[in-house]
Amino acid sequence: MESAVTPAILPDASGRLAGRPLEEWNAAYAKVENYFHALRIRNKVLLGDLVLRVLERAQRRAPAEPERSATQLAAEEMDRIVTEWFSEVLQSPPTKADNSLSTRGRLALLLADMPGRWQEQFLRPGPWPEEFTSAMREAFLRAGPDFQISKMTPRPLDLGPITALSNFGRLPYVRMALAWAGFAMLLIVLFRLTHGGFEQLVGWLGRFNH
Repeated sequence: MESAVTPAILPDASGRLAGRPLEEWNAAYAKVENYFHALRIRNKVLLGDLVLRVLERAQRRAPAEPERSATQLAAEEMDRIVTEWFSEVLQSPPTKADNSLSTRGRLALLLADMPGRWQEQFLRPGPWPEEFTSAMREAFLRAGPDFQISKMTPRPLDLGPITALSNFGRLPYVRMALAWAGFAMLLIVLFRLTHGGFEQLVGWLGRFNH
């Protein structure tokens, strides 16, 4: 790991930094800062030092790679410096066939509670406290090697009887009208039968009394 103290790259007479406008480097700064925030680096002095270290590496590449944005260069250098540090702390050299070191290393940071217990050790050259390296390596083993980021596929909700009611509500208006007409006819028939049967019963009782 290189030292955190490196010569500064200053803007030129036109106000550009490493051949790029300062606005590009501001965007790159915000991206790198957000990345370290996601790793729960909260100490402002440490955070600022880490961001500047990453940006300086990107600025040294910028003149030779004019087709790449400052944000792209910073993102690549950010991943490279973090992966290099994981490789040394975890004693797991990165290989082209296995690109999971960065992912598993970030998970190990959280499992070992590095931000809460050893935040000052993050990206610092060794040697590191034995307790820190032991916790990181144990967490790294727990995070893999078969660790995979899974995605949950949304499943339709079973609403039971509510679904049937909602489907009924989508019936065409003609079928709804026919259903109501049939119900009305049924009421009329029942009314006629009920009143007709009552009149027959009164007549029969009258003939019986006579």
